[in-house]
Amino acid sequence: MPKQFEFLLHSPNINFGQIITLITHEYPNQEANAIIRDFCLTTMNPEFQKKGLEFLYVNGLYEDLQLLVNINIESDNPNNQNWGKVYQLILDRRTNKQSPAALIKQFTQLKNGEPELLCVIKLSKLALYQDVKDFGNIGNFLDIQPELFDQVEDRYLLSCFQFRLHQQLFIYYWMRNELIIARKYAFRALTETNNELTKANINTNLGLTYTFDTYHQGMYHLNEAKRLFLKNNAFEYSKMIDNNNIPFLSAHFGQVDGIETNDKSEQAHIEIAKGNHEKAIKILETLPMESPFNLYYLGVAKQDKNILVRSYNYFIEKRSDYFFSRLPLNALRKLDY
Repeated sequence: MPKQFEFLLHSPNINFGQIITLITHEYPNQEANAIIRDFCLTTMNPEFQKKGLEFLYVNGLYEDLQLLVNINIESDNPNNQNWGKVYQLILDRRTNKQSPAALIKQFTQLKNGEPELLCVIKLSKLALYQDVKDFGNIGNFLDIQPELFDQVEDRYLLSCFQFRLHQQLFIYYWMRNELIIARKYAFRALTETNNELTKANINTNLGLTYTFDTYHQGMYHLNEAKRLFLKNNAFEYSKMIDNNNIPFLSAHFGQVDGIETNDKSEQAHIEIAKGNHEKAIKILETLPMESPFNLYYLGVAKQDKNILVRSYNYFIEKRSDYFFSRLPLNALRKLDY
């Protein structure tokens, strides 16, 4: 902690959010985050040890988060132990150490009267419901969310919770094909974070929301995501955009000049865009039909209504995806003309 802020540590009335605000106003973003990160990992204040977990989480500092989780779990303070257990489950979700069903069960069994930790638990369950396409429970959460958030006094934590919710609502409304609402939450989330990797992920999905609108707008967001991934040395993610997202959008709009990919599925998609249906079929017949996209590509290449119906049903019944289900639905309509 910089010397000019050391007095804060001895103030009985200062809260975690106020410390965050003072430091972020005094220093540039990256420097401020580094100072706050070190503070979270070294503070002996039990309250700050708890709330530092959320700072590390929303800023994508997962290795540091594991360290602070361990500090909280090993604390003599039962409240800190509870917070540590909750964020350990959050890390378990991120690393796929446990199934969504197992994690939902454990989150449901957790009991805590602290409004802030209750919000963390509810938001974590919301993310898991999204993982398993349980949109009914997401709707139930939206009914109680205003009352939950009203009980949070720490303004910084409240801003983190709102950001998390906006990220999840973006995906929720996107999959429901309510694009005006979805994009509203996406753009709001972009303004609520300084984490460039998080911005890159949002831009990746935002680009795909333009699948049925405009190629150039979609590509703008995909290229912005790629730029941010490369800037932060997240090369695997930039490769995914090059191999999956850009070829998908380009083939969908028939803009395939100079587009190459190592992904067999998207290679077939590109051949379809070029009119080489037989070549596309040969590629697709080497792939498992466990993807609704592969079924869609095969249905288009073969002009087969039954395969397109299977793709549509897969999108709806197994993924509750009303957005990309429009792909086989539109192809079926074209076959009827």
